[in-house]
Amino acid sequence: MIASSARLARAAGGSRNWLLGVLRGSSYGTASEASFQVESYKLHKLEQGPSTSVTLSRDDGLKMYRQMQTVRRMETMAGNLYKSKIIRGFCHLYSGQEAVCVGMENAMTPDDSVITAYRAHGWTFMRGVSVQGVLSELTGRVSGCAKGKGGSMHMYGHNFYGGNGIVGAQVPLGAGIAFASKYRGEEAICVTLYGDGAANQGQLYETFNMAKLWNLPCIFVCENNGYGMGTSVDRASASTAYYTRGDYVPGLWIDGMDVLAMREGTRFAKDYALKNGPILIEAVTYRYSGHSMSDPGTSYRPRSEIQEVREKRDPITNFRERLLSSGLATEEELKKIDTEVRKEVETAAEKAKTDQELPLEELYNNIYVDPPQGMKIRGCDPTIMASTR
Repeated sequence: MIASSARLARAAGGSRNWLLGVLRGSSYGTASEASFQVESYKLHKLEQGPSTSVTLSRDDGLKMYRQMQTVRRMETMAGNLYKSKIIRGFCHLYSGQEAVCVGMENAMTPDDSVITAYRAHGWTFMRGVSVQGVLSELTGRVSGCAKGKGGSMHMYGHNFYGGNGIVGAQVPLGAGIAFASKYRGEEAICVTLYGDGAANQGQLYETFNMAKLWNLPCIFVCENNGYGMGTSVDRASASTAYYTRGDYVPGLWIDGMDVLAMREGTRFAKDYALKNGPILIEAVTYRYSGHSMSDPGTSYRPRSEIQEVREKRDPITNFRERLLSSGLATEEELKKIDTEVRKEVETAAEKAKTDQELPLEELYNNIYVDPPQGMKIRGCDPTIMASTR
């Protein structure tokens, strides 16, 4: 085997560390493993944090690249379907924040749980719901992951509890999920996500208190994309060091535009939470779209800011460069992935546009899993009604 090495130097936002890739393979494009340096983590009430030297295998690199590209193209398609009035109601896109859900999910297992806010499409996909399940849910079709009943903000999957529409309300629910895991003696965590706009909600601090009192295996994650609706973090919060806002709960600041930093940070946080109780992560990221589809996203921030982030900090572009410069992938391999992802999303979109809608008689179904004896629900399906007679 012939050893080779490559260096990728890039400054992101004027502050990113130099990146060093050390190859362990035979030739360009066939390296089996590489090591990279990620930006230093900031710590709160922690004596040590995750390693800034991260090792990546070729298989994991290709997988994470595909996952981020899928989320990006899925969200682009969702935006197009909304503009075509095929998707109605609320629609909050995740474009730009892909490194958070992909990095974290690759440090977790299906036994771990996740609950998030209304910018949920990327997390829904990463929790095991297909592109079809996400897009059909957005268009209100039966092939959606909630039969089209939930829409953008209320998607669910295995150990994925949504998608929630009330700002910050999912945080105490996440503590409850973590409590259930601990009560049952499971080696599992609950990742509870919220945005910087929800970070000043009172129920967060009540939840931090209870989680610490009971040392629940919960990772609280502030996805700080810089803006709560149209208000910048500097105008909304007296303290923008969100990773310290848990006070007595330890905190970790992570570059949320770096999928490798997110994966390594989550590994550390999961190990900590299982042994010691709750920990808080601030993932500093950025959204390219507006808060929702009714927000152009340019009235409170200059277009040049968005363009600069796309050019210097984009999570997919930077990760692509790492894969290429380290020899973990070739241009041809990544182009093939791009083509396959585009086809998958386009095929799913066609079905999401043409699949049948849920019939009206289904309106009151699935309200209760196990209705109390004698309870009758108007329009309820016959199987449930039969069990209550």
